[in-house]
Amino acid sequence: MDQVVKVKNIVIGAGIPKICVSMIGQTLQQLKEEAAYLKKLNVDVIEWRVDYFEQVDDIEKILSALSVIRNELADIPLIFTFRSKKEGGEKELDSSLYFSLNKAVCETGKIDIIDIELFNDQKKIQEIVNYAHSKNVAVIISNHDFDKTPSKEEIIARLCKAQQLGADLPKIAVMPNSVADVITVLDATNTMKVQYADRPIIVMSMAGKGVVSRMAGEVFGSALTFAAAKKASAPGQIPVAELKAVLNIVHNGL
Repeated sequence: MDQVVKVKNIVIGAGIPKICVSMIGQTLQQLKEEAAYLKKLNVDVIEWRVDYFEQVDDIEKILSALSVIRNELADIPLIFTFRSKKEGGEKELDSSLYFSLNKAVCETGKIDIIDIELFNDQKKIQEIVNYAHSKNVAVIISNHDFDKTPSKEEIIARLCKAQQLGADLPKIAVMPNSVADVITVLDATNTMKVQYADRPIIVMSMAGKGVVSRMAGEVFGSALTFAAAKKASAPGQIPVAELKAVLNIVHNGL
């Protein structure tokens, strides 16, 4: 890997994996309270999981809420994510609205990173990647499997595809059904980092069995990890303070 992703004052892909926490408020008031709480936790990055927002089908309402969130969070890097139901999110949007929404937030100058799901039309993905980059917005291209862990080869293939499509941060999160599945994820992460990646990657195994993958990213090659604040946004997330302590222990041992 020879690239890093710099968003505001945070460098993803160098040193200790960066910690991201998700905002999952359903109302504007809940989001304001979450933002005020999260900025006290000293996290590196905050993700707005807009699929939880009760007015997610109204782009103007989303842009208005984004202004409030951005004002509250000041200089903390912010990821904008609509997670589809098929990949563990709360709602579905039709493809046209999904891409229009991501384009609209890129135009605001209030978002640092957008998350686009890998299993979409490739032409549309490349168009939104190019548009985001023209607005100085970085792109995560992600895939989530809440049922199983694909083979090592398939995990690597999906990360490589995200990289080919222009992702600044290719991402995959999968569900382990055995300890062997977790080993598969860690092995795939290391192989991707050593043999294929020319940029930071984000890889995790979910749920309790997969917790080690959230803590050992610096060893195996994952550059960003997700923690829980008051409530987790995905299975296996652990509290910010506990995760930060473990990441420091691992870093100091290397």
